Amino acid sequence: MDLFNEIKKKLSHEFIDIIEWLDNTDDTIVHRFERYQNEIKNNAKLIVREGQTAVFVNEGQLADVFKPGTYTLNTKNLPILTTLKGWKYGFDSPFKAEVYFVNTRLFTDEKWGTKNPFMLSDERFGLVEIRAFGTYSFRINDPGKFVVDVVGTDGHFTNYEVNEHLKSLIVTRFTDTIGQANLPIELYAANTTELSETCQEVMQPEFGRVGIELERFYIENVSMPEELKKEIFEYSRLDKLDMTKLAQFKAAKAMEEAAKNEGGTAGAGMGMGMGFVLAQQMGNMMNPQAAQPFGGQTSGATAPPPIPAQVMYHYAVNGQQMGPVPFEKLQELFAARTINKDSLIWKQGMQNWTALKDVDELKPFLGSNTPPPLPTS
Repeated sequence: MDLFNEIKKKLSHEFIDIIEWLDNTDDTIVHRFERYQNEIKNNAKLIVREGQTAVFVNEGQLADVFKPGTYTLNTKNLPILTTLKGWKYGFDSPFKAEVYFVNTRLFTDEKWGTKNPFMLSDERFGLVEIRAFGTYSFRINDPGKFVVDVVGTDGHFTNYEVNEHLKSLIVTRFTDTIGQANLPIELYAANTTELSETCQEVMQPEFGRVGIELERFYIENVSMPEELKKEIFEYSRLDKLDMTKLAQFKAAKAMEEAAKNEGGTAGAGMGMGMGFVLAQQMGNMMNPQAAQPFGGQTSGATAPPPIPAQVMYHYAVNGQQMGPVPFEKLQELFAARTINKDSLIWKQGMQNWTALKDVDELKPFLGSNTPPPLPTS
């Protein structure tokens, strides 16, 4: 009885031979078409739907790859397999081959992330730990290579299985790329688009080696410890805020905290007093010229005015510009007759070169050698 059922089962598979795969899952990448003893009848029908590819493997060796369409399997469209098998048993004899249907559609929204934080070196903050996560999309663009190099003899290969390999690859290449980017740490979160594109370019050759195309790669977030976030935030504020106002703000906050922490009325007064002193000290440090005694009252002693800047003069000798020299040196040059009343003089603030005799503060030079008039009797 068992022998009869075995023969009946074998004959039914030989005479009704349509090879196709209707995918009712969302995660299957490769499905091996199951046949009785892997036998396929000559002139069997092969139906490959859109988004699929059929890969024929003979004894572990890639034989043929069929794109979407309907095929009659015979010696005309199986040249490689025909050569391998030899067709020793006639036109209608079945042959053995494994048929793998490969899902070539785009697999989207696949998750990746760093399981552990990795270290980066920053010029201002030293060694820092960051994490990252995001999504990626891929498709199988070389089904034959993928089946031979990745799937092997797995009869039902899902994206979960390939994702474990891809995630490790992504994290390794992502870490290398981020390290080589050498950006300031606060710019990683602000440049995720550019980093995503760069990472995709770096990773694509690795994916291509096993017949996979990395269609999209996204970095959704780059995170770091909260203490580092606060430090970066404070650092960015220092570049934007007025330092005097920042000091006053922090002093006010310190005064508020001191008042809260001290108990009772006397303690509150002491805390407020300490806050006022701190505010004054920080304000004086940030703006020394504006420092005043506590309470805003000015003392009797006033600070001297700043020393005036020394005026420097340029002069012309024989058509050549000379100087600059201070007032005293110019006076010596006039006394030595190196320059005279008609020599051209220029200083900062003058629009044009002017004769010495027409420069107000230099006119005393002209009368320096003339004695005063005799006194009258």
